[in-house]
Amino acid sequence: MRWENLTAESGRGRAADTALFGADAVTTRTFDTPEFRGITFHEVRARSIVNRVPGASRMPFEWTVNPYRGCSHACVYCFARKSHSYLDLDTGLGFDSQIVVKVNAPELLRRQLASPRWQGEHIAMGTNVDCYQRAEGRYRLMPGIIAALRDHANPFSLLTKGTLVLRDLDLLKQAASVTEVGVSVSVGFTDPALWRTVEPGTPAPERRLDVVRTLAGHGIGCGVLMAPVIPFLSDGPEQLRATVRAIASAGATSVTPLALHLRPGAREWFMSWLGRHHPHLVHRYERLYAGGAYAPKWYQRRITRQVHELAQEYGMGPARPGAARRLPEPEPEHTTPERTQLTLL
Repeated sequence: MRWENLTAESGRGRAADTALFGADAVTTRTFDTPEFRGITFHEVRARSIVNRVPGASRMPFEWTVNPYRGCSHACVYCFARKSHSYLDLDTGLGFDSQIVVKVNAPELLRRQLASPRWQGEHIAMGTNVDCYQRAEGRYRLMPGIIAALRDHANPFSLLTKGTLVLRDLDLLKQAASVTEVGVSVSVGFTDPALWRTVEPGTPAPERRLDVVRTLAGHGIGCGVLMAPVIPFLSDGPEQLRATVRAIASAGATSVTPLALHLRPGAREWFMSWLGRHHPHLVHRYERLYAGGAYAPKWYQRRITRQVHELAQEYGMGPARPGAARRLPEPEPEHTTPERTQLTLL
């Protein structure tokens, strides 16, 4: 595996001189328990955990934290599959079962947030692979990550298909009291038969909507990323209606549809799955995605319009902006006769 070839970005766009982690820092483990059977974990000590999003990216954020690489959720369409090829790992079954764990992620993040060079920008999580996949139940990296963000009042958002996020509910509430916190759950459809084949390692859509409901009940607004909408499999008018109705019923603050996109690495794996489960759709997909990784603009606009109309019908408004970033005032220094109180903005 090419651990040494992965380089981080240091500071404002300068390439680092060192790799993200070296081969001598990798410990490989397997666990003979039902939930981890067939999965291999590569424990590494990362040298950087706050990653800058490439300028050409379509993502609406600039910085990310990803404590894992690879994902046991095994979603056949996952765009992050290509990233496994950078390590000479397989982007199919290898992506689902060879999980890289950055075991020092919480301490490293805390150190990076404390750096005078860090300006407190928004950090997005769950944008590459899911932070609350099964591995998180064992490694428990997210409590330390959220605590570090809370302690520095650093705004952040997270996206997940995992119900394990509820384990960290108290931490999320604490963080939301001092900074902007955005939580989104991914639910692209509610069809149980489709879910079992296309997202086999994830909690059922109903359980994910229970997460939305629970967060809303504790005062944490939760949006739903309705992704992906899968052409010819989950995009029928009644299918869209059923999904939006379920999302609204769960108390989501907003719904954002996203049509399936098929980047290299994911495209090959998804088309192989499609050929096995829905061979009659292969040629339709080849035509629809002949122009590249993204569905045609007319298709994306149609899905967006339909979902937004349904959302309005079911009474979902725009997401509520979070509170302004703020830190508690420091305790006064009783031993100093004249004090100057500092406020961190």
